[in-house]
Amino acid sequence: MKAEVKGSILPVLELVLDPGDAVVSTHGDLAWMTPNVQLSQTTNTGGASGFMAGLKRVAGGGGIFLTRYEATGAPGMLVLAAKLPGRIFSVEIAPGSEYIVHRHGWLCGTPDIRPTVALQQTFGGAVFGGEGFILQRLEGQGTAWLELSGEISTYELAAGQSLCVHPGHVGAFHATVSFQTTRLQGITNYMFGQDGHHLVILTGPGTVWLQSMPLPILAHALSPYLGGGHHEGSAVTAGVGGGVLGGMLGRKL
Repeated sequence: MKAEVKGSILPVLELVLDPGDAVVSTHGDLAWMTPNVQLSQTTNTGGASGFMAGLKRVAGGGGIFLTRYEATGAPGMLVLAAKLPGRIFSVEIAPGSEYIVHRHGWLCGTPDIRPTVALQQTFGGAVFGGEGFILQRLEGQGTAWLELSGEISTYELAAGQSLCVHPGHVGAFHATVSFQTTRLQGITNYMFGQDGHHLVILTGPGTVWLQSMPLPILAHALSPYLGGGHHEGSAVTAGVGGGVLGGMLGRKL
């Protein structure tokens, strides 16, 4: 398998698959492919299969089913496109080297990559913290490609070093980085603040990737020009319920 990221502002991931090579992906990212690449729907990835494995993916903002692309008979080409201006890059997943990504951040991976939900420290923070708190955990063995939106800022956090981040701007981080939600203090911040009610505290050691233009915040910024109503201070309001229902219904809530 050969992989190349092409483009700059709106990149695509071009994969050249040898016969028998396969990748799995979420839905809606296919741009183009050669005729000998076959598509199928699967709940089996990374050794986890069945309805319960699918529900764990739904809780992480994904879907019950994944799309499997496999080249048959001859080498085939598959191209997956970014949803927004940003960056596509690969990470290597192995036992003890897992990654946490935001709900839209996993583009595709080799078949032994297992996406699941990253559990929250508090249910209340997950529900009221917004979509940025719905995080996927990528584990298993193989290569995963991530898609982050806008400009990307990378920080190496030492042990005990922390960053406080608006939830929508959390892109990805090593699983060694701990995370928890915190509520902004003060009644005026709660009632009148335009930066949301919650922040994510990321504490090292590990690497953190932050994104400048997450999809929910972009949608919030555009809503006044599209006839949408005023949203609450945080643009990231989907929450865990939206992720679960959206995955089961095949759409974002």
